[in-house]
Amino acid sequence: MSAPHRFDRGHTDDLMTFLAASPTPYHAVANAAERLEKAGFRQVSETDAWDGSSGGKYVLRGGAIIAWYVPEDAAPHTPYRIVGAHTDSPNLRVKPLPDAGAHGWRQVAVEIYGGPLMNSWLDRDLGLAGRLTLRDGSTRLVNVDRPLLRVPQLAIHLDRAVSSDGLKLDKQRHLQPVWGLGHDVRDGDLIAFLEEELELGAGQVTGWDLMTHSVEAPAYLGRDKELVAGPRMDNLLSVHAGVAALTAVSGAPRLPYIPVLAAFDHEENGSQSDTGADGPLLGGVLERAVFARGGSYEDRARAFAGTVCLSSDTGHAVHPNYAERHDPTHHPRVNGGPILKVNVNNRYATDGSGRAVWAAACERADVPFQSFVSNNSMPCGTTIGPITAARHGIKTVDIGVAILSMHSVRELCGADDPHLLANALVAFLEG
Repeated sequence: MSAPHRFDRGHTDDLMTFLAASPTPYHAVANAAERLEKAGFRQVSETDAWDGSSGGKYVLRGGAIIAWYVPEDAAPHTPYRIVGAHTDSPNLRVKPLPDAGAHGWRQVAVEIYGGPLMNSWLDRDLGLAGRLTLRDGSTRLVNVDRPLLRVPQLAIHLDRAVSSDGLKLDKQRHLQPVWGLGHDVRDGDLIAFLEEELELGAGQVTGWDLMTHSVEAPAYLGRDKELVAGPRMDNLLSVHAGVAALTAVSGAPRLPYIPVLAAFDHEENGSQSDTGADGPLLGGVLERAVFARGGSYEDRARAFAGTVCLSSDTGHAVHPNYAERHDPTHHPRVNGGPILKVNVNNRYATDGSGRAVWAAACERADVPFQSFVSNNSMPCGTTIGPITAARHGIKTVDIGVAILSMHSVRELCGADDPHLLANALVAFLEG
């Protein structure tokens, strides 16, 4: 079976559009759902009874989305092929009492989400986006995508030691952004401002999940435009590739597996939530899909036993200024193709048989791939991969795209790697 088509630099152009339109996990899944709808998928509610019909379906819950395509000849025990990713990125998030200020400055009180490179948030023009919950229980997305806030750095004249001792930031005192002037801090000002932005009545917003984002647009970089600089590549790059791959294989005849995209929230702080990979969302969706097709618990067990998940997340490209921080024999390079992540202490879920599945997909897609392991003297990060494998008993392989500046407000990848990843994912989902 040949791939439906091959992605190229047009995929990277579209990735930049997706990044710019997705400042929060809530926007990311809304944009993913819109793309799925255009490809013929339909949303199913978790509170409704599900049927066993074929075709593309998806579930939305908060900042997570699970989408799958059921071929016409799928049996109840047909295994799944899953692309797993996450929608959240480290950033500054608004506190429950957001209105703050001092010495004539109006500020917004924020909390640190995940593990951002805090210095990268200084002196950036920041917008504000997220989800508002209204008095009637409904929700609205909001995106103030213009310069609204800024975290000003202290001038060097007032911190001479910064040149010799390095920048030292206190997470509580030094990262609160300014957004105006005024001696009186008035409770409710920020939410009232957002109600005006959305033309809502005063007092309609009773809950909020808000976060800051850089308003600088993604862009090609370099003499030959070989690189892409942009926000939230960790891990919307994988979400975007997963959506593209799933829509590409939907409708293909004789698929031996049911292709799935599972994009979770809260990976950056441990995945322990109802929308995180360590929650019940994925298992519940996969089980209900088996039972909706008339399957039994035995069918569910057979389907899970034959399932493979690719946990797709960004990884570390070799850094030209810090090459000693990398393993001396594993130097992933940008535009060298996606990476296979391995850690024998199970920080990544890849084993030899999983490597073979990934290698076969890359070979069929004519995509080169690289291997990544951490320097033995450095701690290794982790992903949703080990969580997925342990929670669901599913064979899982950790892969991704190598980038620089991970967890910065603006990350850097090769311009060819996004479409190489998407092509490999198509081949994997087709089986």
